[in-house]
Amino acid sequence: MRLRFRGNLALWLFAPLLAIAPLASAAEWPQYRGPDGDGITSEKVSPWTPQTLKQLWKIPVGEAFGSFAVADGRGYYFANRNGVEVCHAVDVATGKELWSADIGRTIYENEGGNGPRTTPAISEGRVCVMSTYCKLVCLDASSGKPVWSHDLVHEFGGKLPNAISKWGNATSPLIENGKVIVAGGGNDQSLLAFDLKDGHVLWKTGSESITHASPTPATILGTRQVIFYTTSGLVSIDPDNGRWLWHAHVKFSVATAASPVVEGDIVYCSSGYGVGASAFKIQKSGDAFTATQLWKTPGKLVNLWSTPIAYQGHLYGLYGFKEFNTMPLKCIDLKTGKEIWSHDGFGQGGLILAGGNLLLQGDQGELVLVKADPSGYHELARAQPLAGKCWQMPIVAEGKILTRSTKEAVCLAAP
Repeated sequence: MRLRFRGNLALWLFAPLLAIAPLASAAEWPQYRGPDGDGITSEKVSPWTPQTLKQLWKIPVGEAFGSFAVADGRGYYFANRNGVEVCHAVDVATGKELWSADIGRTIYENEGGNGPRTTPAISEGRVCVMSTYCKLVCLDASSGKPVWSHDLVHEFGGKLPNAISKWGNATSPLIENGKVIVAGGGNDQSLLAFDLKDGHVLWKTGSESITHASPTPATILGTRQVIFYTTSGLVSIDPDNGRWLWHAHVKFSVATAASPVVEGDIVYCSSGYGVGASAFKIQKSGDAFTATQLWKTPGKLVNLWSTPIAYQGHLYGLYGFKEFNTMPLKCIDLKTGKEIWSHDGFGQGGLILAGGNLLLQGDQGELVLVKADPSGYHELARAQPLAGKCWQMPIVAEGKILTRSTKEAVCLAAP
């Protein structure tokens, strides 16, 4: 691993830096799908106009398909640089690069696109990244210097399914109460937890092969758990000790990339290539859990790799299979799987929920604010801040919107 420090040589300023009031209280976005792993932030984004959507900075970035993570005034992202995947840290206020750290080889000149597919995770002054080939690396958040690392394939007998070998790992690390939780090991150690401080193994369990889906943390019926979408279906684990809580058999495909989604006692999942979507009701008797299927829609509801948002009994997400530029935003009844409404024209982007509004990025770089409302599609604002392929979700953190494409990253502030 080589550590490289860079100043603002790559910084492109397109507008003067302005003192902008924060959107709301300055919440962080420390890992994939945000502080609670559900794609929801406590910050608010209000409707904007071309005059009020302020661009703070824009910088060129290497190809990648992960999103930003933000904590303590720093933004972290993973990107390709000449066939090597690199973790970058930038000053969120200015876009100035603070450090960069080479992690290892990445997919380059690949049919699915170049660069890493994962998002960094930040906690307690540490940044953890999961590489294209399942190397887990922990860096010092202030300097980028390596703290510890594990190669899951070589150290833990990980066997990468063909889809992972072909397109690269897309599962991001999850940090939960001082534990770095990942999948990618082999027999009896496919799901693992490492101590954030020094990297020693806290627990390992299972013989499940991984998909592209990242693990989802949730509290269901009063019990904290982490849910993996593996090749054998949904697996729920106690994050404290690795104990299995429940298992739901679900089909998977090479395009199983959307994470499990949880609201209350219902868990939703979806996979491409004709598999479709399912929802399960989780029940508990004593310490024993069961998962009962509520509904299934083979091949009809597909989240190819964009994870939907669960909000007030409904799913809001980008549904379809390779309908680039045109895939619709849909509202789905979580309990029944019934489609409530659909609006075309977004493609394979991503979305989050901020203050009751959906902040959505289409795959051509458009940024759209939509009210999360089952009564119908209500668009509140739209902008075009990016060029390039945009398969990432935008994020909101510390009063700012950060998002990226395969070419550039932008930081915005809205009233």
